[in-house]
Amino acid sequence: MSTAHAARGASTSRPEPRLRSATWAVVAVFFLAGFAFASWASRLPAVRDVLGLSEAQMGLTLLFVAIGSIIALPLSGRVVDAIGASRAVLGFAAVNTTGLVLAVLCVDLGSVGLLRCALLLTGIGTGVWDAAMNLEGAAVEQRLGRAIMPQFHAAFSFGTVTGAGLGALAAWGHVGITVHLLVAVLAGLVGVAFAVRRFLPPEEVAHPAHPGDQAGADPATAAGVSPERAPAAGRAPSAWTEPRTLMIGLVVLAAALTEGAANDWVGLAVVDGFDAADALGAVGLAVFLSAMTGMRLLGTGLLDRHGRVPVLRLSAGLAIVGLVVFALVPSLWVALCGVVLWGMGAALGFPVGMSAASDDPRRAAGRVSVVATIGYSAFFVGPPLIGFLAEQVGYREALLIITVPLVLGLFAMGAVRPLPDAVGTVREG
Repeated sequence: MSTAHAARGASTSRPEPRLRSATWAVVAVFFLAGFAFASWASRLPAVRDVLGLSEAQMGLTLLFVAIGSIIALPLSGRVVDAIGASRAVLGFAAVNTTGLVLAVLCVDLGSVGLLRCALLLTGIGTGVWDAAMNLEGAAVEQRLGRAIMPQFHAAFSFGTVTGAGLGALAAWGHVGITVHLLVAVLAGLVGVAFAVRRFLPPEEVAHPAHPGDQAGADPATAAGVSPERAPAAGRAPSAWTEPRTLMIGLVVLAAALTEGAANDWVGLAVVDGFDAADALGAVGLAVFLSAMTGMRLLGTGLLDRHGRVPVLRLSAGLAIVGLVVFALVPSLWVALCGVVLWGMGAALGFPVGMSAASDDPRRAAGRVSVVATIGYSAFFVGPPLIGFLAEQVGYREALLIITVPLVLGLFAMGAVRPLPDAVGTVREG
């Protein structure tokens, strides 16, 4: 029996207490990351109104979060290797929280320039926090021997639903942006500090490479590269030169654009596209996040039963249909049905990409850093592009541009198949 199948069989028994505790700790950290993000995103219509920003100015402002993440992500693998996942998560959650606190204070001051600087800091914290918690999640997944990463991302989505729901209540109750966000993000940071204490010890995260292969499983095999073109044994090439890693990055890029566009623009598109109140815009975001959460909860079973590639192809189809419905139908309530399909389609690309990048634990940190950097470049391109288009054609119609990377991502999805010999990998199908 292969190591992967042995791991799958072992996962049917109850995991050891320390592994159960680490699993719940990762769930908590993902939840709190989503909660912090959605607490901010749910108040974007109010931020826009307070500062009097146009669509293009709003897109440029949101771009600074992406710039911060792009700056930090290429170094995230080294950071985690140097200080461990628990310290990386806590330290950069603190950076993220500091950025959000400064951001709301800048909104109070009415300073767009200072707000953008604060959002740059927020993005730096977000990027490393995200990569570090995904690496810890991949380590737990490999120890459990089953595709549990979508459930961790479901916890992130639960956090976003909770954050968006409380944001909608705060907007409805006319609670100030500053009071709402200060309470939300500071409480979240305290929760992160308690959760990371239950992460796996660093010595249990590193796994030995497959016997006889000092570099671990060969990514060239899964990427369709012939052995003679693969790197020589004993060398550890940069993950930026691996075709499989780059193609996984393209899949994650499409998923991140699909998810990020909703996070940034659904609320504004509902408010402006249907002449609705700010509170209903927050409800639109909550509908998207709820649909994404539900699909992530179903994801583990779907992936174990059907494999990564068929499930991601189905997801892309759902997202395309949902985007078209939301952008083109005249009825708000039918458009919200499109938001449901959009959310379901956006749910699995990012977690499956992180799992695929982590198939070989020996090279996971570098590959996750590369894939996350490519994925987060979506937030570099998406906000200004959609903001510019929205000024020309409106928010809803501008969101149709997201169907282009979704179609392109379909051609790269074969790269997410599990590596054939990676230790602890749950096999395709």
